[in-house]
Amino acid sequence: MSLFFYLEKGASLDPGAPCLTLGEETRSYGEVLELAAAVARALRRTGTGPGDKVGILSANDPTAFTCVFGIARAGAVWCPINPRNAAGENAELLELFDCSTLIYQPAFDALIAEIAPSLPKLTTLVRLGNGDGRAVGFPDWLAAAADDPAVEAEPPGDVAALVGTGGTTGRPKGVMLTGRNLETMSAITLMSYPFEGRPVYLAQAPLTHAAGVLCFPILARGGEVVIMPAPDVGRFLALIERHRVTHTFLPPTLIYLVLAHEALDRTDLSSLQCFWYGAAPMSTTRLAEALDRIGPMAQLFGQSEAPMMISTLAPAEHRRPDGTIHTGRLSSAGRPSPLVTVAVLDEQSQPVPAGERGEICVRGSLVMAGYYRDPEATAEASAHGWHHTGDIGFLDEEGYLHIVDRAKDMVITGGFNVYSAEVEQALMAHDAVRDCAVIGLPDDKWGERVTAVVQLRAGAGLDPAELTAFVKERIGSVKAPKQIEVWPELPRSTVGKVLKTEIRTQLTRIPR
Repeated sequence: MSLFFYLEKGASLDPGAPCLTLGEETRSYGEVLELAAAVARALRRTGTGPGDKVGILSANDPTAFTCVFGIARAGAVWCPINPRNAAGENAELLELFDCSTLIYQPAFDALIAEIAPSLPKLTTLVRLGNGDGRAVGFPDWLAAAADDPAVEAEPPGDVAALVGTGGTTGRPKGVMLTGRNLETMSAITLMSYPFEGRPVYLAQAPLTHAAGVLCFPILARGGEVVIMPAPDVGRFLALIERHRVTHTFLPPTLIYLVLAHEALDRTDLSSLQCFWYGAAPMSTTRLAEALDRIGPMAQLFGQSEAPMMISTLAPAEHRRPDGTIHTGRLSSAGRPSPLVTVAVLDEQSQPVPAGERGEICVRGSLVMAGYYRDPEATAEASAHGWHHTGDIGFLDEEGYLHIVDRAKDMVITGGFNVYSAEVEQALMAHDAVRDCAVIGLPDDKWGERVTAVVQLRAGAGLDPAELTAFVKERIGSVKAPKQIEVWPELPRSTVGKVLKTEIRTQLTRIPR
């Protein structure tokens, strides 16, 4: 199913209803639909046809997001390019994706000047503003095709988007997501979480990632998307109150900032039906705090290859029938989604019993079509008929999925397997710790030593020996860090994930 459907469906409910809002400007469904159709005509006029790759390089912006639907209408493939990436990384993605057209904001003029000469396949540059000699201006680009016939096409193989993998562990890959993948994701979203009336969705996280694809089910219900062009926790809270926001999404690192913000407890959050969190493990201590101070938290677990909804934990599942917090479920990622089959497999790809750990593997129409131009990586990820996530976890007796680590992040110390996520949860339970990361470093005695880097809350002080003792009380001495470093900031990727590879590199440079 074309991504254009979500916009078209919302418009069919009420073309005059608010669709995309930025600041004081709101565009109706009819206006967004008209602009998307114009983008499709302009793409066709400049030679873009079904299956061609079109990149969008932009911060959160309603015009740039509307172009996604124009790309879909033309039967082309949307390639979201993260504006926070370094120039070289974006050039690598544009080359990998075979992009022939790039639509970009003027704020990235310098980046385009740097990378465009090295990308001969990139034949059309469209600047969201006036032209500058290198690129055609967006208004002129649309005007040239204003009298052309309407365009409606489907991409070959139903491929709707090419999404770059995180790139935190080497060369990124291009994930081919089909219309069916995103339709499955949207269906799971609508059946698994509360939706009463027309939703109002606040998008602070990048629309190039999770925040963007969550817009599709919102639009299918005729909802309004309120767009934030840049992160701002105070404004985020103010917009929830002002627009009576019903749904939003943030990764845990930003939720921690929300919890620390002075305006939180005086902000009216009563309109919230569903505050999604995901993209990284969340401290159960902070989650319990968020349930009391924010309200209806809702977890989602997925990855680029199986977007967003491998498992779900709706707001109601965070609490017992009497309203108390169900602490045993807070460490889970919810139950496998209705349209996804999940298994925990051993090294021979055989299912393990409930409670035993293995690799989380999935099947179903949520799973990608494969990696673009990379049949070897596709075959490896889909061995034995399962998509292998690379995450280690277990299913408990109630069928809730628990993620204990990435396979590559497991630390083997003194012959014992230590899962970094478990140690991180213990560290995060300390009041002084704002965030942390645990890795294994080479050690002559232990093979690897459990090593923690912590970032403290503002104004907090901490003795590493005290923190080690705190962790030992909770999970034992084998799993407790043998080395603790306190850093002012943890290194992060452009989407906020902690870069353990960079931490490992920095720490191995420090003589001991």
